[in-house]
Amino acid sequence: MSEETPGFEEKPEVPAEGTPEEPKAADSAEEAAPAGEAKSASDVGLLAQLDQARSALGERTADLQRLQAEYQNYRRRVDRDRVTVKEIAVAGLLSELLPTLDDVGRAREHGELVGGFKSVAESLETVVAKMGLQQFGKEGEPFDPTIHEALMHSYAPDVTETTCVAILQPGYRIGERTIRPARVAVAEPQPGSAKPEGSEESEGKGDE
Repeated sequence: MSEETPGFEEKPEVPAEGTPEEPKAADSAEEAAPAGEAKSASDVGLLAQLDQARSALGERTADLQRLQAEYQNYRRRVDRDRVTVKEIAVAGLLSELLPTLDDVGRAREHGELVGGFKSVAESLETVVAKMGLQQFGKEGEPFDPTIHEALMHSYAPDVTETTCVAILQPGYRIGERTIRPARVAVAEPQPGSAKPEGSEESEGKGDE
């Protein structure tokens, strides 16, 4: 009879490491699919948020451009009004000085602009010129009712149109604004001095 060694029992064979783990590969594949779908859904959400941000940015940019345009228009309107107010104020001041300038002009014509009075008068004329005051009105220029005021009227054979033959008071303007029209004496062509066209030709035919 053979004797069995006490303490040693036969144990079932244990499979190699990793063999029981093989079913996990299928599980990981199953888990990978839902993760990919979740990632794709996240990208779609980010793209939607990006589109919304771009749309909001476009709206804000359009609002800013509109506000800038409105502000520029407001600045131009304010500047234009400021210039207009300044011109009106200057015109009002210079209008009060016109009688004095008329006196200076008459004194110069009569040779009375001498001494200290001459210096003061020339200084006054320099100041008003710097403020934009311009004198106008000359003898021989065509009469323009928008800038001339006719105080005397006559006929003259040597004019072909209504003409300013004497400047009684010069006119004054600031830029395009007329402060006072030039007061003038005008002359018109002598009645009957200009023959209508074709009159000589008709007279020649009558003589034949």
